[in-house]
Amino acid sequence: MKKTLLAATLLLSGAATTMAQEAMQKPGFFDNISIGVQGGGTTPLKYFKTGSKFFDNVRGVAGLDIRKQITPAFALGAEGDFAVNTSNWEGMTHSTTAFDASYVGAYGAVNLFQLFQPYGTKNVFDIEAVAGAGWGHLYQNGKGNDHNFFGTKAGLNFNFNVSDHVTLSLRPSVMYDMSDAVTKQSSAAYNAYKATFNVMAGVTVRLGDGFKYSVPNYNLDEIAALNEQVTNLRADVAAAGDALNASNNENMMLAAEIQKLKNQKPVVVKETQDFLSTVRYVNFNIGKYNVPADQLPNVAAVASYLKNHPQATVSIKGYASQDGPIEVNERLANQRAESVKNMLVSKYGIKADRIKAEGMGVGHMFEEESWNRVAVCVLDNDTPVSTETTVSK
Repeated sequence: MKKTLLAATLLLSGAATTMAQEAMQKPGFFDNISIGVQGGGTTPLKYFKTGSKFFDNVRGVAGLDIRKQITPAFALGAEGDFAVNTSNWEGMTHSTTAFDASYVGAYGAVNLFQLFQPYGTKNVFDIEAVAGAGWGHLYQNGKGNDHNFFGTKAGLNFNFNVSDHVTLSLRPSVMYDMSDAVTKQSSAAYNAYKATFNVMAGVTVRLGDGFKYSVPNYNLDEIAALNEQVTNLRADVAAAGDALNASNNENMMLAAEIQKLKNQKPVVVKETQDFLSTVRYVNFNIGKYNVPADQLPNVAAVASYLKNHPQATVSIKGYASQDGPIEVNERLANQRAESVKNMLVSKYGIKADRIKAEGMGVGHMFEEESWNRVAVCVLDNDTPVSTETTVSK
């Protein structure tokens, strides 16, 4: 699963790198510099004298600006505007020069369309918000009454991009004389009576190559193959996730089962099946075949078993030691087996057909020679004596 996720990450990273190749290339220092000329009219925004008309004091204005486009959305520039001396404003004396007002300042411009469009989109029409500040001068009469002031300017540029290098624009704006109204104080103030409304039309010529974008020649078949790989990898990741969830669920079930077994008390099953093969020994004195008194308990034990288990039988085999002649020993071996049988029948009432007695001659079972003077009783029971199952919890 880790390999699948790694492959998907690498493939998606490669796709992102390919898309990044369409990003803007870094421009040179002299790229995106523009020079513009404009002309239009200017008039006071408000009047002190009652009855004055808005257009009565309109006079021509001309300007020049130069700007540097920092990004497709933002530019910095400098401008100079000069009002033509064609009329008096509110009774002011004509200037002795060809111009009666000037303004030189710096500004910043933000392209409102580029802020909300994909980076580097080119439009036939767009709008800029412009704001700046600079030095203003009124040439009133040439006798020392000229007025210098700090001015601020704000407006909009409606741009028509007729080509990659030429833009036609309509530029309405308002410029404020920031010195205090009426008095000669220098404190800054926004006063509509000391502001002008300007409308100018201009032509801007863009130098250099502008912003460049590299658009590679994509192999559509390769893109389709990559997209298919991405789809397959996503399916593999999903399948791997499902398999992991299934494994986790199985592990949780096994853990729960293990915990259940740990909490359960042990179960002990004990089965006893006794397919009996029990041996009893009846020892004899040398040269004798009568059962000695000290061996009677062994005969009684055989009789007791046969009485308690009616299906049981007994096989009695008599032996003699090597002492004496062989013929005598063989006879003693047979007599010893018969002696035990007769006692079981006569004294304890065991049926003779449940007893098999035979002499085996000289015995060699024991290193202790006296132990070979013996009758070996083998008790057999083919039916299980008991079957017992005990369950403990």
